[in-house]
Amino acid sequence: RMPASVPEADRRHRASAAFSLSFLSLVFSITAFSSSYWCEGTRKVAKPFCKGDSKGDLCIRFNSPDGNNSQAVQYIWETGDDKFVEKRFHAGIWYSCEEMINEDGEKCRSFISLTPASDRGVLWLSIVAELLYVVLLLTGNILMSVEICYYSSVIDGLKINAFSAVVTVLAGLLGMVAHMMYTTVFQMTVNLGPEDWRPHTWDYGWSYGLAWTSFACCMAAAVTTINKYTKTILEFKHKRKKLERSFRIQYKFPDH
Repeated sequence: RMPASVPEADRRHRASAAFSLSFLSLVFSITAFSSSYWCEGTRKVAKPFCKGDSKGDLCIRFNSPDGNNSQAVQYIWETGDDKFVEKRFHAGIWYSCEEMINEDGEKCRSFISLTPASDRGVLWLSIVAELLYVVLLLTGNILMSVEICYYSSVIDGLKINAFSAVVTVLAGLLGMVAHMMYTTVFQMTVNLGPEDWRPHTWDYGWSYGLAWTSFACCMAAAVTTINKYTKTILEFKHKRKKLERSFRIQYKFPDH
């Protein structure tokens, strides 16, 4: 078998780079979509009364367990911020979880149920866009892997390359719109959501950063794919011009 030419090897390297970026984007998007750490923060809630022998700063002890002994009655005055405790929470597209006071584990609720009714349509659009983003990324990955393993015709490879570029660009646009819609919905939920959920402080979490990293990898894969397609077309045009020039020279100076 003849060794691959330099342009062909360059095309293989570009195709492998585009596939790697697209695959990373797919993994990041699935991880972010299924997690609940798009936003993290704290909620300020009133301390509950201590139960049984529970002690500490996370509850208010207002009386002694020995109710019959009036001398053992104990009052603790708590005012201002002393009455409140901060609970950590994290929220994603599907659900929101917050830690329990004086107990292990977390309490989770559906984020869709927390969203104001007027914004649930936007949240569902965001979910659909995220799902389409993952589906298009998967389609682009399959096309790119077929292109890498497809050796018989450069023209057929170009067709697959063009289609995968279009699919990847569409995936990137859908991903950007989905992330922005979720950001808008979360901010509206912070302002208009249930009183027993509204955070005191919050910021974006690692899943949110991973989602935008997935978008960046997706657009980088699209740019690499389009660049490969354009460069291959230019190489064909250059070869065609050289071939036409050689034919003109042969026609002008035929062999005797």
